Amino acid sequence: MRALTTTIDRFCQRHPRFGIPNLIIFVIIGNVICYLFAMMDQTGYFLYYLIFSPSLILQGQIWRLITFIFIPESFELLFLFFFLYFYYFIGSSLERQWGSGKFTIYYLCGIIFNVLYGFIIWFITGTEIYIGVNYLNLSMFFAFATFYPDQRVLLFFFIPIKIKWIALLDAAYFIYAVIVNPFPFNLMPLVATLNYLIFCWNDLMFYLFPFKSRVRPRVIHFKQETKRAEKEAEKRPYRYKCAVCGKTDTDYPNLEFRYCSKCAGYHCFCQDHINNHVHFTQ
Repeated sequence: MRALTTTIDRFCQRHPRFGIPNLIIFVIIGNVICYLFAMMDQTGYFLYYLIFSPSLILQGQIWRLITFIFIPESFELLFLFFFLYFYYFIGSSLERQWGSGKFTIYYLCGIIFNVLYGFIIWFITGTEIYIGVNYLNLSMFFAFATFYPDQRVLLFFFIPIKIKWIALLDAAYFIYAVIVNPFPFNLMPLVATLNYLIFCWNDLMFYLFPFKSRVRPRVIHFKQETKRAEKEAEKRPYRYKCAVCGKTDTDYPNLEFRYCSKCAGYHCFCQDHINNHVHFTQ
């Protein structure tokens, strides 16, 4: 898990423009549009042409690989608003934490895992199961709670509760779904959990076992490395660039940047990621 997470972080560092900014907003807009059209459709064919179907995908209806993520989890307006509000809050927070690139990879990997699982079940059993992204969206609570366990939110807009307790309720729901639902539906929560573990394993281990997860500081002449890095930065159109989100002091002149003394090499981070990043080891 650690090596895979490090690979993803390095890819995002080398390709700072990769990703879909405000991805969760597009997902929410798609849900709203599907809800409105579904309410106007009296035949039910509209949603039929959006659902995931391996047999129809292999017949050429490849749009189903994407459109199923826009099918609302609930057609009760109040519940739909509640779900979309929390998904926007959690998704936008994770994008600020990780950057657009890593959050895009996180969400796309979750979609790919669901698609692969649907195809595997269809090939083995010949049964087409309903594939949605509700567990993928709910798994974002786990990621958010890993970074901000003590942050308070208003449950139902008036009950203050820490996000870690919501994550525990979310985990209980996942366990309940695994136990109660019949095969192969009961494995879908595990597919979403796998996505979370891949991207948050290092942070989860640091949160659970901080005394074992601390990165040993390297014995380096940090001041000398910092000066040399600043001299090299003078040759570029910007002086500082965050190794996580790609922000520069040219684009964000009021943002503070710092070098990390625990990372191998010369890696600069903005104020949002100086204390929240995976340390470079090589």
